Amino acid sequence: MYRLSRTTVARKAKFLAIRARVGVQDQAVASPLIEIVEFDDMESFEHTKCKPLSILLAVESKTRMIIDLEVARMPPKGVLAAPARKKYGPRKDERPAARARLFKRIQSRVSPFAIFKSDENPHYPKGLKEKFPYANHVRFRSRRACIVGQGELKKIGFDPLFSFNHTAAMFRANVSRLFRRSWNTTKVPDRLADHMMIYAEYHNKKIAAGSA
Repeated sequence: MYRLSRTTVARKAKFLAIRARVGVQDQAVASPLIEIVEFDDMESFEHTKCKPLSILLAVESKTRMIIDLEVARMPPKGVLAAPARKKYGPRKDERPAARARLFKRIQSRVSPFAIFKSDENPHYPKGLKEKFPYANHVRFRSRRACIVGQGELKKIGFDPLFSFNHTAAMFRANVSRLFRRSWNTTKVPDRLADHMMIYAEYHNKKIAAGSA
C-alpha cells in the first residue's frame, strides 16, 4: 500500500531509536541526581522460546521514569533447557556484562549514595557494588503475579517494587514484540532494545513527567 521496503522501515526505526536514547539520557541529565532506583529483569525471546532474552530495566522509584535498559542473551531454563541445547547448542549468558554496562551508563545520573531496590536475585549485589560501592541495596522476596499484570504486576496489597513492575507491565502492553501472544517476535536482540527505547522516551515524556 505504502510501497515501502523493509530496509527503509528498519533504517527509520534505527534512527528513531538513536534519537530516543539521546532523549532519555537528556531527560535524566536535566533532572536532579536520582536517589531511589528500582531494577530487575524482564524476559522475552529471540525468534523462539528456546532462545530467551533478558531485559535489565532501571526505573526511578518515585516518578517511574525509565533511566536505562539493556537486552542480553541468556541460557534457556526449565523444561525448555534440554530441548534447546539439543537443537541450538549451548547459549552464552550475556547478563553479567549487560548489567555492568547498564550500571556504568547510569553512574552520572544516579547519586552514588542512592538506594537500589530489587528482588533477591543472587547475581545483582556483586555487579551493583562494583559501580555503586556506597549505595544501599535493599532486596525483596519475589511475589506471586496477578493474571491482569501478565506476570509483572503482583498479587499483594503493597508491592515494594511497584514502580518497576508497573513500568514493565506497560512495556508488555505497548511494545508489540513483548505481547504474550504475538506474531511480532524479535529476530535480533538489538532491535528489541531499539523498540523498547523508542517507547521509553514516550513513557518518560507522557507518563513519568506527569508524576514528578
